[in-house]
Amino acid sequence: MTAARRWPVISALGIVQILAWGSSYYLMAVLAQPIVDDTGWPLPWVVGAVSVALACAGLASPLVGRLIARHGGRPVLAAGCTLLAAGLLICAAAPSLPTFYLGWCVIGLGMSAGLYDPAFATLGRLYKDQTRSAITALTLWGGFASTVSWPLSTWLLGQFDWRDTVAVWAALHLLVSLPLILCLVPNEPRATGKEGHAALDGTHLVGAERGAFLVMAAILVLSGLAVTMISVHLLTFLQAQGLSLMDAVAIGALLGPAQVAARVIEMASRGRHHPIWSLLFACGSVATGLLLLALDLQVPALAMILYGAGNGVFSIARGALPLALFGAERYPALMGRLARPALLAQAAAPVLGGALVGMLGPGTTLNVVAALGLLTFALAIILTRTCLSGSRRALG
Repeated sequence: MTAARRWPVISALGIVQILAWGSSYYLMAVLAQPIVDDTGWPLPWVVGAVSVALACAGLASPLVGRLIARHGGRPVLAAGCTLLAAGLLICAAAPSLPTFYLGWCVIGLGMSAGLYDPAFATLGRLYKDQTRSAITALTLWGGFASTVSWPLSTWLLGQFDWRDTVAVWAALHLLVSLPLILCLVPNEPRATGKEGHAALDGTHLVGAERGAFLVMAAILVLSGLAVTMISVHLLTFLQAQGLSLMDAVAIGALLGPAQVAARVIEMASRGRHHPIWSLLFACGSVATGLLLLALDLQVPALAMILYGAGNGVFSIARGALPLALFGAERYPALMGRLARPALLAQAAAPVLGGALVGMLGPGTTLNVVAALGLLTFALAIILTRTCLSGSRRALG
C-alpha cells in the first residue's frame, strides 16, 4: 500500500486511539470525583475499576492477537469500539458499584481489542515491512489522547452530569470510531491454509527466539510497573521533594511535549536504524530521568524531559521491535501474547505503588521505581546483545 493510501488509514486509527484511550485509561482522572460525589461510592473503589479493566484486557489480549492474525484487524477493532461503547453505557446506567465494575470489565475487553497493541498488530498485518513508520505516525496521534480527552470530559461535565458524559463517550465510539474503522481500514481476506495455520500457531518459539521473547516480556512488565506508578504518584513524588503543587503540575506538564518531540525525531529518522536502538535509547532515557529524580539533584524539569522522551520512543519500540525479531506472519499473535503481562502489570501498579508509598514513604518508593527503570535498561542491553549476535550469525 502506497504512502498516499496509508495516511487515511493511520489518521482514522489515530482518531480511534484518541477516543479509545480517552474513554478508558484517562477517563477516571476527570470523572472519579464527580462519580463519588453523586453516588457516595468510595473513591479507591471507583478508581480501582480501571485496574480491573486493565486486568481483563490483559487476560483477553492473547486471544485478540490470534483473532487479528486469523481474521485481520478491521473486525477486531470494530468489536473493540462496540465493547467500549457497551461498557460505557453499562457504567452510565449503573445503579450500584457491582454493576459499575461489570461495565468496566466490558470496557477492559474493549481495551484489549482497541488500544495500541491491536492497532499495532493491525498495521503489521497490513503493511508488513513498512509497519514501523506507520506505528510511529500512529503514536503521534495517540500522544494527544490526554490533551484532547481531559478538556473534552471537563467540558461535558459542565454541560451534563457524569452519567450523560459517559454516555456521550459511548456515542462517540459508535458514531465516529466505528464508521472510521469500517470505512477506512482495509478489509483483509481471512487467513487460510498454511497462512492460517501459521497465524494460529504464531506463538510457538524455540531457542534464541524464546529467550528474546522472555526478555522483551520482562521489559514490558517492569516498564509497565514503573510508568504506571509514575503516572499515578508523580505529583506526590515531586511534592515530597519540596515542590509546591503548582510547580509539580508545571513540571509534570513537560511529559506530553517531551513524548511528542521524541516521536517526531524518531519519525524523522525514517527507520534507518534497527528498532533495538530505539528501545535502548528509550529505556536508557527513562532510567536516567528516574535516577535524576530519585537522587533529588534539583533538576526535576530535566528529569521529566528525559523520562518523557524515553517513554515516547518506548511506545514505538515496543511495537516495532517484535516485528523485527519475529517477522510479520507471527507478529499479531505475539503482540497479543506480549500484551498480557504488560497490562496485568499496569493493573497491579496503582495498588502496589499506593502500598509502597504508605509503608515506605514517597522518597523510598521513588527509589524503587528508579531501580525498576535501571533493571529495564539492563534487560534492554541484554536484548541488544542478542539482536547483534543474531545479525552476525545471519551475515556469517
